[in-house]
Amino acid sequence: MGAMESMDSGREQRSGSGNPPGAGSDLRGTVGVRGGRPAATVDLREVAAIFAGGAAGSLARVWIARALPSPATSWPWAIFAINASGSFLLAYIATRLQERLPLSTYPRPLIATGFCGAYTTFSTFQVEVLALLEAHRWALGVSYALASITAGLLAIWLAVGLARSGGSLR
Repeated sequence: MGAMESMDSGREQRSGSGNPPGAGSDLRGTVGVRGGRPAATVDLREVAAIFAGGAAGSLARVWIARALPSPATSWPWAIFAINASGSFLLAYIATRLQERLPLSTYPRPLIATGFCGAYTTFSTFQVEVLALLEAHRWALGVSYALASITAGLLAIWLAVGLARSGGSLR
């Protein structure tokens, strides 16, 4: 089962529409045919939620990167803060939506896939570590890599604990 098909099957169970995939005017489209198997259906509202979240996440990342500029051979504070806060938000939202709130269709694609997917950046983290190492800033590069991973894991642990305790981000 492909990623789109598994995403769609989980959405079908929660949507409660009672309509079979692609029926009625529920804004579903069919995507390709794979080896004679039934094509996956795509909920265009879900795609719109991912798109909107991605736009907001990208803008937030650019804003923070511009607010916290750093030279190429110093600690990359912007990406460090973005990845740690993105890890916290993703863990909080995923846990809260899965365990504490009624099932719904669009918050997870909007916030988790869209916003957090565009906001956080593992590739920039890797480029920054490589730039530090290439500049012979070995200790800084290794400490940045270890601190980023540690901060991300700590953020996840704190967010899951907060979400499971019923805590709110408000």
